[in-house]
Amino acid sequence: MDKVTSTINEAYENCYAGSNTEWRLLSARAKAQNIVDVCKDISFKKVLEVGAGDGSILQYLDEWGFSKEMYALEIVESAAELIKKRNLKSLVEAKLFDGYQIPYPDNSFDVVILSHVLEHVEHERLIIRELKRVSKYIVIEVPLDYRFGVENRMKHFLAYGHINMYTPSLIRFLLKTEALDIRADKTSLIPPATTKYNEFVNKKAPKSILKSFKIELEYKVKKILGSLLGQNRTEKFANAYTILTEKSDRKLEIF
Repeated sequence: MDKVTSTINEAYENCYAGSNTEWRLLSARAKAQNIVDVCKDISFKKVLEVGAGDGSILQYLDEWGFSKEMYALEIVESAAELIKKRNLKSLVEAKLFDGYQIPYPDNSFDVVILSHVLEHVEHERLIIRELKRVSKYIVIEVPLDYRFGVENRMKHFLAYGHINMYTPSLIRFLLKTEALDIRADKTSLIPPATTKYNEFVNKKAPKSILKSFKIELEYKVKKILGSLLGQNRTEKFANAYTILTEKSDRKLEIF
């Protein structure tokens, strides 16, 4: 089985250096809430997050009592160490893996989480099959990068390490063709607080009441229009898509 290349490994080794803790936590809160929302009808005792980063999502899930036991996998030591330093009460272990082979036996977990990881993965179906091997349920969240004018933003996405792009329909198709049944899903917009932080802190744009008002207004207008115009428009406005799948006994028939 393939493993993450040394080039990608090196690129992510220093990814968590610096003082971006506040930004990562702010971004992670919405992601964690999306996970809770699609899993609201199911309770889990043993959870694995693959590609857990610095553990920001796990921190919220730990605080909210999402699971009795949580595990984390990462491809770089620096990230695994940051997860351990959070001292999460439900964290059993955080360790390294090669990016594809999950070092746990079949059916070890109730649910595996893959949040904002699949867009970085060279061989999507290999990791999805590993997730399915170790867990009955899988939660995947991806950014919705693919939209009109995407060709003009290629450098922007590549700068973030995004080598795959999805729409809700494309990710549903991918998962269904891997014999996974969809249990719940959700589209979401970037919260105004996150957009403001990115604009005024990350990008160092001058703060202004007018700019803040525009950010709040755009968010509210998209929410209202989405609720009025239906699923198709909601998905076009959305920034992320979260989906809960369940392993099935179906076999994929390829003709």
